[in-house]
Amino acid sequence: MKVLIIDAQGGGIGRQVVSAVKAKFPGITVTAVGTNGTATVAMLRAGADVSATGENAVVVGCRRADVIIGPIGIVIADALHGEITPTMALAVGQSMAKRILIPVNQCDNLVVGVTDFSIGRLIDGVLEELASIQQES
Repeated sequence: MKVLIIDAQGGGIGRQVVSAVKAKFPGITVTAVGTNGTATVAMLRAGADVSATGENAVVVGCRRADVIIGPIGIVIADALHGEITPTMALAVGQSMAKRILIPVNQCDNLVVGVTDFSIGRLIDGVLEELASIQQES
């Protein structure tokens, strides 16, 4: 299974997700794509197998991934302080991969009805969904 983790800004969420996925599923190949170098480096240091940066890396990664993980803003053009381009959001949305979106209420995008869990609890939810997807394969 090929997992693509996308993050922006400082890569804090992506770093935590990469670390948790690699710890629970060591055999899964994790590609980390940051919208900027800082996010990419954070995820690479957390144990990603492969990393890249920028819009084209998101587009190519979305074509190759079985599962895409990231904050909900990765499907919203201009989200995450403008780091998600319309092309990135379209690539994630049109990908044939399963998407596990982390519902963080930041950057003027609010998800109504979602309990305001800690990032740790949200990442636990990501791991549960990934395990379910892996069992389906």
